Amino acid sequence: MADMEEKVKIAEQASVSSGDLRKDWVDHSEKERARVLRKMDWHLLPFISLLYLLSFLDRSNVGNARIAGMLEDAGLTGLRYNVIAAVFFIPYALAEVPSNICLKLVRPSRWIPSIMVAWGIVMTLMCLCNTYEDLIIARVFLGLTESGLFPGITFYLSLWYRRRDVARRIAIFFSAATIAGAFGGLLAYGIERMEGIGGLHGWQWIFCLEGIVTVLIALLSFFYMHDYPETAGFLTEAERQVVITMLQEDQQGQAKHYNFKFVLQALTDYKTYVQVGIYVGLLVPIYAVALFTPTIVHALGYSAANAQLLTIPPFVAGCIATIAIGVYSDKLNSRGPFVIVGCLVSLVGYIILYVQNKAGVSYFGAILAAVGVYPTVAVVLAWVGSATGGDVNKGVTLALVIGIGNLGGVASSFIYLKPPRFYVGHGTCMGCLGLAIVLSAVAMWDYNRLNKQKIGLCEREGIDESRAHEFSEMGNESPLFRYTL
Repeated sequence: MADMEEKVKIAEQASVSSGDLRKDWVDHSEKERARVLRKMDWHLLPFISLLYLLSFLDRSNVGNARIAGMLEDAGLTGLRYNVIAAVFFIPYALAEVPSNICLKLVRPSRWIPSIMVAWGIVMTLMCLCNTYEDLIIARVFLGLTESGLFPGITFYLSLWYRRRDVARRIAIFFSAATIAGAFGGLLAYGIERMEGIGGLHGWQWIFCLEGIVTVLIALLSFFYMHDYPETAGFLTEAERQVVITMLQEDQQGQAKHYNFKFVLQALTDYKTYVQVGIYVGLLVPIYAVALFTPTIVHALGYSAANAQLLTIPPFVAGCIATIAIGVYSDKLNSRGPFVIVGCLVSLVGYIILYVQNKAGVSYFGAILAAVGVYPTVAVVLAWVGSATGGDVNKGVTLALVIGIGNLGGVASSFIYLKPPRFYVGHGTCMGCLGLAIVLSAVAMWDYNRLNKQKIGLCEREGIDESRAHEFSEMGNESPLFRYTL
């Protein structure tokens, strides 16, 4: 508490009256704000959801290729498939923070389409891979080139929407991952029947055709993607002012420019690493669902073709739940409770998978596992964004959480080894969900404690929104900043 008061005094001493860059806020009706938000949704969300659908499809289609004959044709004995699945996540994790910094320094409409073209080319060329070594190299480059999209789009949305509005938008965007899981199974079911055409196996055609689609959409996105509200051509001047006003009110004078000290704020904040722990706890079961659902269903006794089709219902159910939970999380302006409840539902699913050996009951457990855990990711990312102040701090924190969290994909790649019951895999997912539940409860308690301290400080010192400019570079340490629980 004393440390916070000392930072406030320093900020007050550094502030001068001419430095108040705060514009007069215009009082717009809620009806007008809702209309503008809907217009933004229609122009932004469908397209970025499509981009993420392609991203998730390209990273997880190796699971479909596995049961389409890749194991035998490429000689993937022992743990070789697991290594191929895992190596993607190492460059993917390491490149996310630099990528979000580049997104801030370069226009989103140039950076995001560029990395899409790069990973689309890598994905397409994976059709030429027919050995273990080829697939390792391709997956490393796929992870490197794909790394910027998910944290980049999450950061991008935070530059357009208020903290209270962003969870449902991230949910819609992230629901593309669940659609990708369902769509991937359906596509694989059809594409693997191209076996032998052009001298390629059916699983190689999965990589080729999905990669070509990514490249084509990436080229289109150069012309379609918008940068920021201030420059959006689809908004009228009056609508643009509505958005700018909402963002100004929400940001409370937080810094928007780049300075390396904002990077350090994100890297040295202990709250960042609490959220990293929550996200790791979610990502292990998330990637287990994405990478191994076809294998799990196949191990329950279904044929390879039917296993491809039976992966669809868990992902469809997860998609519906993701959007519904995102909407209610924003409506109640609450994050932690939704994460905890979602983890509990998924935990029940994994318990069923662990203790049951009947195919029908176990399949129901797989559906519960997906329905519970998928919605939590969107809520957590909205929570992370609402717990940081300033554009650069927010961008780095999101990238750090997503980057380290995605290392959970490495763990996911090595836990489903012994069919048909997969005790180690299901047990590991249960432990990770328990970790996310505990850390979410800790974060809620800590944020509530900090909010009370800040409210007390503002009351004692007479600090209100008119002095927001004095604390613009303090990030979430600002006495005016409030954490969402």
